[in-house]
Amino acid sequence: MNQGKYVFSQIAKFIPQRYFERIMVKYKDRTRQWSLTSWNQMLVLMFGQLDGCNSLRELTDITTAHAKKSFHLGFGRTPINRTQLSKVNQIRDYQIFEEFAYHMVELAQKKRIDKEFELSGKYYAFDSTTIDLCMSLFEWARFRSTKSGIKIHTQLDVVTQIPVSFNITEAAVHDVNAMDWINYEPFACYIFDRGYWDLDRLYRIGLLNSFFVIREKRRPKFEVIAGEDLLENTDNILRDNTVRFTTRGNAENYPSEIRRIIYYEPELKRTFTYYTNNFFLKARDIAFLYKNRWVVETFFKWMKGHLRIKSFWGNTENAVRIQVYVAIITYCTVAIIERKLELNRSIYEVMRILGSSLLAKDNIKELFQPMEAEQIPDDGQLHFEFDIF
Repeated sequence: MNQGKYVFSQIAKFIPQRYFERIMVKYKDRTRQWSLTSWNQMLVLMFGQLDGCNSLRELTDITTAHAKKSFHLGFGRTPINRTQLSKVNQIRDYQIFEEFAYHMVELAQKKRIDKEFELSGKYYAFDSTTIDLCMSLFEWARFRSTKSGIKIHTQLDVVTQIPVSFNITEAAVHDVNAMDWINYEPFACYIFDRGYWDLDRLYRIGLLNSFFVIREKRRPKFEVIAGEDLLENTDNILRDNTVRFTTRGNAENYPSEIRRIIYYEPELKRTFTYYTNNFFLKARDIAFLYKNRWVVETFFKWMKGHLRIKSFWGNTENAVRIQVYVAIITYCTVAIIERKLELNRSIYEVMRILGSSLLAKDNIKELFQPMEAEQIPDDGQLHFEFDIF
């Protein structure tokens, strides 16, 4: 079926082009008639993401060197020009790519929703990552007196490991403000680090019939309503109490009872204290959920290391936003491929292997099937054996 097609061309087949074109109709694109269409632009940027290009020059140098393959890779019939690519990154509406990124997120979730997880239900880890930028090149993203930066606030589905929402702001925006942008789902659980400790906002999550788990910040004063020490517990749960805050400010911001759990992590030889409004799950499950908050940290670390969001290919806010959204589209596309082809590998492994095989003509699935020794073709070269004395 894919015989003779480049691996990157096979990857592009998993991206719904017709849906992308329907999004395009909604926006008045003054560059619509340009030879480098929005679809071509997205594919070129995805190629750069997968290939690990560190600059726009590096990306266009590679595509120019393989200009004869341009049409078959989906880049159009005209060789990619660095000036033109830079210009469309600056002036094309980033909302086209943002809307399509959310569609790809939805598709990836549906494909990976059957992924096994220890607990049933919906669980989301919420966090942000800061990307430092050069003040002289990114003045629009001023962070401090001597530097610029942006923050990517991300809500990640713990079960499918797909980012379901993302907001790009200046780095000066405080994390707790991002809690107001979450579209809380009834009976879903949201896992926060202690940087999001805001009792008023946490209390409002409960009013929406949603749950939260958060790590303690600056031990607040409270009174124990129920519960006891569990020193003999085999699940490493030291305390599981129902408490109520006693200081005036905390009591006003969070007037209800809240669950306080102390968990001992034997590998780290330290304790962690969690607060939650979920009184149904076992204490060990609450600790398990907070452990899984690290999937969002892993996602950020991996994105910075493998996707091109740490070194940007344009200096304008529009160009930066397009690059981030294309990075998310790339991630979701690989996640869909992994599940649809039943590769049984992590998204990270699949990305690494595909990225090193973009111009090969192997079937994608064959890249993940180890060859037996007798299947390896003879290269026709002479092999010599030497005696070692």
